[in-house]
Amino acid sequence: MVEAVQRALQTGLEIPDHGCIRLVEYDDSAMIAPPGKGPSYLMVEITLFPGRSLDIKRRLYAALVEELSAFGVPASDIQTVLIEVAPVNWGLQGIPASEIGR
Repeated sequence: MVEAVQRALQTGLEIPDHGCIRLVEYDDSAMIAPPGKGPSYLMVEITLFPGRSLDIKRRLYAALVEELSAFGVPASDIQTVLIEVAPVNWGLQGIPASEIGR
């Protein structure tokens, strides 16, 4: 499943291999799914830099649905949340990401 999300990120956002992906699973007793969702309900949270267009985000949402369908997850059970963090608030290599490449 992690590789499927990786492929969706590459397709949807047109980014190279992105190595920071984690899968966090919860027991049924640790999470309440929204009404009407099935047992395969997934919430995909993606933290990224801001600035992508709505069309790019749409492409990402569609790529996630396509990739996760291979696991029997219907589109109606997939919720995607994008968390946009300014590069100044993202530390990489001991400095703000906004300063990389200067």
